[in-house]
Amino acid sequence: MLKIYNTLTRDKQDFKPITPNTVRMYVCGMTVYDYCHLGHARVMVVFDMVQRWFKASGYDVNYVRNITDIDDKIIKRAAENKESIHALTQRFIDAMHQDADALGVQRPDHEPRATQYVPQMLEMIESLEKNGLAYQAADGDVNYAVRKFDGYGKLSGKSLEDLRAGERVDIATDKKDPLDFVLWKSAKESEADEVKWDSKWGKGRPGWHIECSAMGSELLGDHFDIHGGGADLQFPHHENEIAQSEGAHQCQYVNYWMHNGFVRVDNEKMSKSLGNFFTIREVLKKYDAEVVRFFILRAHYRSPLNYSDQHLDDAKGALTRLYTALKSVPPSPALPPEGEGGLLSSPIGGGIEGGGKSVDLAARFKAAMDDDFNTPEAVAVLFDLANEVNRSQSIQAAAQLKALASVLGLLQRDAQDFLQGDVNEGGLDDGAISERIAARIDAKKAKNFAEADRIRKELLEVGIVLEDTPQGTTWRRA
Repeated sequence: MLKIYNTLTRDKQDFKPITPNTVRMYVCGMTVYDYCHLGHARVMVVFDMVQRWFKASGYDVNYVRNITDIDDKIIKRAAENKESIHALTQRFIDAMHQDADALGVQRPDHEPRATQYVPQMLEMIESLEKNGLAYQAADGDVNYAVRKFDGYGKLSGKSLEDLRAGERVDIATDKKDPLDFVLWKSAKESEADEVKWDSKWGKGRPGWHIECSAMGSELLGDHFDIHGGGADLQFPHHENEIAQSEGAHQCQYVNYWMHNGFVRVDNEKMSKSLGNFFTIREVLKKYDAEVVRFFILRAHYRSPLNYSDQHLDDAKGALTRLYTALKSVPPSPALPPEGEGGLLSSPIGGGIEGGGKSVDLAARFKAAMDDDFNTPEAVAVLFDLANEVNRSQSIQAAAQLKALASVLGLLQRDAQDFLQGDVNEGGLDDGAISERIAARIDAKKAKNFAEADRIRKELLEVGIVLEDTPQGTTWRRA
């Protein structure tokens, strides 16, 4: 049984879909006014992994990831650039797709843009007004009356009293309560060029929170299975989504809330507001995109992910070790990652022979992924398989390694192409060399002397000379 850590209940729960064998999942996407950074990459890769695992487990998946293409930051940036909002947002949507494609992120089933769903937003705001949860203030804005919604704070665990005293509260004299948040921003006469739509409350544009509530409900229904996003969205964005959607539809909005951890630099969250971010394309100038994906998936999705060149170098060396194992056996058609009844009904569930007993690594892999998408343990299984490939030169084990890795979006390239791409004008980096040496040591321990000799020769071809001594193996550049 697949278990998911539900932020709403603060524990792992068995996943029980609303509709049998069907998963409806909404993930908050990008606000497109700049290039995506590694924090955005983590959201895209994590939930790509989630939807891949559901599919591999035999579920039909309806995956929605939105695009926010109207926002204060977008309006400000377009004005600074002296370009239209559409030109700005389309440019960065195209860039986002390029980055996502490079990282092996499959396109969601739906990628709604906020500007395409304004009628649905207005309809939801009108329902909230009829239900006594929305009002128009003297400044023309339509606000949500937070204190009239009994469940406010259930996702974040914040009480109204704590929020009232908190620094996040934006005090505005036209609100009935400082906690109230905007649903519809009234157009100001002083801003003649402001983007605006007609409504019963006058010209204006939607607030940020109402956008996701409307798009999620329109595409997945008033009640759906999973809502995901970065941990920074838990409050106030997702808390406000619950208040809006449940206030408008009078039913539970989402069953399982999933939040991925931050990417951190020097123990601070990576973000544009802090100025400590690295764009995806900056990182991809230095590192292979699959290395970046592997770096993200080596950590559990809920854990902080510490960014540094050293950690990426380590990921590069580890991924190199996996590809080196695949290179050591003749190519064969990869086994399918899923069968009629899901992952374990396919041949990869049959186990491999090792140490005189059957080791069902596919079952271990499945158990890890079913335990709240435990990718660190799943990756450990891949390394166990790589060791088996190095020991036995088994085509079946190599095919199993490639098939299991495909569920994570890894190891689908030709091994020789990846390893050749690892060589640049300066040769291999220290981390990659160390991983090659470790693979050679494993091969020698397994008495696979042909593989050990092949690795020595491969390193020599790129100018790395190995010297075996009683104390171990050292290397130098020729």
